[in-house]
Amino acid sequence: MTAEALSGIRVVDFTTGRCGGQATTVLADFGADVLKVEAPGGDQFRAHPSSPFWLRGKRTIELDLDDARSRAQAIELAVDADICVVGGPADRLAAWGLDADSLTEAAPGLIHCTISGFGAVAPNWPGYEGLVAAHAGRMASFGVQLQQDRPVYSALSVGTHMASQGAVHGILSALLQRSRTGRGDRVATSLMQGMMAFDLVDMLAWQLHTRDDRTFTPLREMNPMPTLNYHPLRTADGQWIQCGNLLEHLFLSFLDAIDLLGELLIDERYAGSAATWTGEAIEEARDRILLRMQERTADEWMAAFDANGNVAAEPILTTPQALQHRDVANSLVTIEDPVHGPTTQIGPIARLSSTPGIARLHRGAADEDEPAAPVTADAETRPVVSGRPLDGVTILDLSTIIAGPLGMTMLADLGARVIKVEAFGGDPFRQLLIEGRMAVKTNAGKESLSVDLKQAEGQAIVHRLVAEADVLVHNFRGEVPKRLGIDVETLHAINPNLIWAGLSGYSAASPSATRPATHPVIGAATGGVAYQAGPALTADCPTLDDLREASRQIMAANEANPDPNTSVVAASAILLALVARDRGQAQGQVVHIDMQTANAWANGDDFITYDAKPPRAPVDDDLLGLGATYRLYPAAEGWVFLAIPSDADFARFCNAADRADLLDRFALEQARTAADAELAAELADVLSTRTADDWQLLADQGIGCVRADGIETGVLWAEDDRVINAGWSPQVDHARFGTLRRWGALTTVADGNPAPRPAPLSGEHTDALLTEFGYSTDEIAQLRADKIVNSEPVEVT
Repeated sequence: MTAEALSGIRVVDFTTGRCGGQATTVLADFGADVLKVEAPGGDQFRAHPSSPFWLRGKRTIELDLDDARSRAQAIELAVDADICVVGGPADRLAAWGLDADSLTEAAPGLIHCTISGFGAVAPNWPGYEGLVAAHAGRMASFGVQLQQDRPVYSALSVGTHMASQGAVHGILSALLQRSRTGRGDRVATSLMQGMMAFDLVDMLAWQLHTRDDRTFTPLREMNPMPTLNYHPLRTADGQWIQCGNLLEHLFLSFLDAIDLLGELLIDERYAGSAATWTGEAIEEARDRILLRMQERTADEWMAAFDANGNVAAEPILTTPQALQHRDVANSLVTIEDPVHGPTTQIGPIARLSSTPGIARLHRGAADEDEPAAPVTADAETRPVVSGRPLDGVTILDLSTIIAGPLGMTMLADLGARVIKVEAFGGDPFRQLLIEGRMAVKTNAGKESLSVDLKQAEGQAIVHRLVAEADVLVHNFRGEVPKRLGIDVETLHAINPNLIWAGLSGYSAASPSATRPATHPVIGAATGGVAYQAGPALTADCPTLDDLREASRQIMAANEANPDPNTSVVAASAILLALVARDRGQAQGQVVHIDMQTANAWANGDDFITYDAKPPRAPVDDDLLGLGATYRLYPAAEGWVFLAIPSDADFARFCNAADRADLLDRFALEQARTAADAELAAELADVLSTRTADDWQLLADQGIGCVRADGIETGVLWAEDDRVINAGWSPQVDHARFGTLRRWGALTTVADGNPAPRPAPLSGEHTDALLTEFGYSTDEIAQLRADKIVNSEPVEVT
C-alpha cells in the first residue's frame, strides 16, 4: 500500500464553503482523516457547483452549534483531534467555545487554525472575497482594464486560494514543530493577507517615493500597452493566443515561429536586444506582429509553436475549455459523487514520488465505528523559536523569477533557512522591470550565494551545501539540472534525505513537460483570464486600432496572479514532503509542482465538470460583478462593493438602509434572482444617497459594504495603521534601500516570526556561507579569483 504523508492525522473542519474546504481537501488528499462539521441541513454553500471538489475525501456530521448539547459534542471532537480548522467572526467562535484560547487550553497538543476574511485588520467584517478584494485595493488596480476612472470587479478568487493554501502551510509547519515539542500551536491566515501576495513592487515603490522624492506610478499603470514579450494576439478565426516569452531567447524563438525574425533582423532599428529598441520601433513591431497573427487560425499557430518547442504561448480558454486541455488530462480525477454522479475535477496539488496524494470520494455521514487514531510523536529537546515552526529546516533555492522564489519566501517567513543559489549577475528577475525592485519581494527572508554551476568547482560547492540541506528547489527545464550537477540522482547519492522539488509550467508527465511557460500563458490556459477579460475577448476588431485596444484590455486582465497562485502551492507541496519524512513515511523524495495544476486549484470554483453542472456565474459586461447583490456601485462620492447575497445579508442591509419596501419585495433569493436588473437599479438609487465612506460604516455592523476606490495597494500595506499593528508589514534593513517595511507573512504560527529578514543582494552572503560550510579564507580567495564564486554583492536587489 502507498504511504500517505498524513495517515492517522485527525482533522475537524468547522469552516463553511470553499476556502476552508480546499484547505482540508489538501489534507484529505494526502491521507488525513477529515471530519467536516456542518450545520443542520448541511454547509450553506453545498449548493455551489464546485462543492464536490472541496467536500471530497471527508466524513461529515451535522451539529447545531447554537445548541448546548451539540456544542459540547463539537468541542469534544475538536479536543480529540490533531487539527481543528475554524472560520467566521471571532466573537462567534468564542461563544461556541471553538476559539484558540478555549481549545488549546483543553488540548495542548491541538493545532488550531483560524481562516478569516480580514484577520486582525477588521475581525468582524464579513469575509466575502469581493469585500476583501475591494478593501485591499485589488478592484481599484483593475481600473486600468477599462480606463473609466473607476474600479473593476476582480473575478478570480485569489484571496480564497491563497488563504486556503496558507492554512495548509501553518498546519503542516505546526505539525513539524509538534514532533519536536509535543505541543500544538495557533495558526492564523486570512484572505486579506492573501491579497498582499499580488503586490509585487508598489509597497516598496511608495516608500522610496515618500523617502527619496522618487516618482511613484503603480505597476499596473506603467505600460499602457503590453510588452512585446507578453502580448495577447488575435488569430484568423477570432481566437486569442496569449504569449509569455519573458526572456530574450524565448522572444526570438517566437519571432522565428511567426516568420518575422528574418524581416526584423535586416532592419538596423532591430539590431541588438529588444530591450534597446526605440519606442517607435517597438510600436511598429507590435503592429506587424498583430497583423501577422491574423493570417492563421489559433490551431495553426499553436502547431507552429509546438514544432518550434521554445515558444511560451497558449490560447485563452474558459474554464470548461481548460478542463479539456491536453496537458491537464493526467492531473484530473473522476469521482463518483453521491449527488451529482461522476465528477471530473482537478487532482492533488502536486506529485510526491513516495507519498502521492489520492483524491477520494466524499463519504457522507461520519462512521463512528471507524475513528482514526491520532499520532503522537516523540518530542526532541532542541528548543524551538516561537513563531518560527520551520526553525532548523534548510532550503536551497535555485529557482528564478517569481513562482519558486516567492514560495520559498513564504517558508522563510515560517522560520526556514532559505539559501538562494544564484548565477553571476543574480536571478534574471533582478534585472527586469523597475531596476529589479520586484526581487525585493520574491527574495525576502533569504541569504544569497553567487556561484557558477557551469563549472565543476561550483557544483562541488552546492553539493557540500546539499549534504546538510533538507530541500532543494529549482525551475530548470529538461536536461539542465543534470548539466548543472543538481539532478535528483546525483543529489540523492549525496543526501538520500533531501527533498528534490522541481517547478514547471506543465505536469512532468504531460506532452508539454519541457515547454517554457510563464504566468500569462498559464493564466490563459486555466480559465482565469477569460473570466476577467469580459467582452474584450469577443469584440469585433476590424481595424488595427481595435486590435491594439482589445489586446491592451486583455493583458490588463491577465495580471501576474498565476505566479503567486503557484508559489503558495509549491510551499504546501514541499511541506507535505517534509512532514512525510518527519513522520517516517518517506526519506527524501521527488516533488513535482506545475503551474497548470496550481492555477486549476485557484480556479477551484469552476475546475470541475459533471452532468447538468451550472456554468460559472458570469461577470456582467460592465465588469461590475456577479449580480445585484454582489457587485460594484457608485455612491454619492466614490464607489462601494456590496456583498449581501444571502437572505440574512439582504435583510440586514435593508434594515440598516431603512428600506423595508425592498425587503418586502426581494426577501427571498428566488425573487432577487428573477428580478436582478430591477433590484440593481433600486440598490443603485439607495447607494447614491450617501458617500462610500459612510456606507463602509455598515461593515462594522457585519453588513457587506466597503469602499472600493481611491485605494493604492502600496500605500495600504506600507502605511495603514491596522496593517502595521497586525504585524503584516514588518520593518527591516535592506542593504540597498535602507530601513523599509516589507511584505509580511501569509500565515502566522503563534505570534508570528519575531525576526523577519530583508531580501539579500545577489551574492551578499557568499563569503559567510562558504566559511560556514568549511572553506578557508585562502580557498575562498582562490574561488573568487577563478570566477567560481562572486563574493562582491551585485548592486541589484
